[in-house]
Amino acid sequence: MKVTVKLETFEGPLDLLLHLIDQAEVDIYDIPIKDITDQYMEYLDAMTELELEVTSEFLVMAATLLSIKSKMLLPKPPVLDLDFDDYLMDEDYDPRAELVAKLIEYRKYKAIADHLRDKEVERSLIYTREPEDLTPYVPNVQENPVKGLHVSDLVNAFRKALRRMQSRNTVAKIRKDEISVKDRMFQLVDILEKLGGRVMFSKLMDAEVTKDSIVVTFLAMLELMKVKKIVCFQHKLFDDIVIQAREGGTANEFWANEVSY
Repeated sequence: MKVTVKLETFEGPLDLLLHLIDQAEVDIYDIPIKDITDQYMEYLDAMTELELEVTSEFLVMAATLLSIKSKMLLPKPPVLDLDFDDYLMDEDYDPRAELVAKLIEYRKYKAIADHLRDKEVERSLIYTREPEDLTPYVPNVQENPVKGLHVSDLVNAFRKALRRMQSRNTVAKIRKDEISVKDRMFQLVDILEKLGGRVMFSKLMDAEVTKDSIVVTFLAMLELMKVKKIVCFQHKLFDDIVIQAREGGTANEFWANEVSY
């Protein structure tokens, strides 16, 4: 059976190198490159034995360490035809300098990340309370109902009241309905017979329809539904009303005598 082990201790080659340096308790500015390289290679061999995926960045770091190790072991070539300043610069050159700079930079950002992680853990232990409605604790102060009003505002209100009183004395004309509910019932029945027994409510209203006609039509529909002459329904909410004639309804003479308005 194949067992997959996920190694989460080190996030990259620099993290592994810092671990090896801290474990060996050596100065980061004076790394024993030979020992650190050997330990690093042993770690990569252990990863291979455990069938862990060795990423390319670990292999690149291994090559870098081997290169630095070889430079540290090889004797320095003699300096020929060089100025005194160039000779000093060559003598002071350390193959580990670039690696040490990367490790110091990585250690700085790692320390910042650890600090932020600790702050996150501390913040996760703090629980806040949901805000409450403090309205009941607010003092109930009655406002002045005439606050901000001026004498001119009262005069204008009085004038508007007088105009409303004058308009109440106008005489309204009441006209008789143009069609009765009974006649509209007969019209609906005739329309259904001509249109095959089904019609939409909107088709019954023309462009010049009045409010009285709409009310009369609704009352006629209700009366016809009451005597089971028609059935009304909608396909969906607020859709147009479908009016459909029912088979075997009550005789016209019977329900016509019941309606007298």
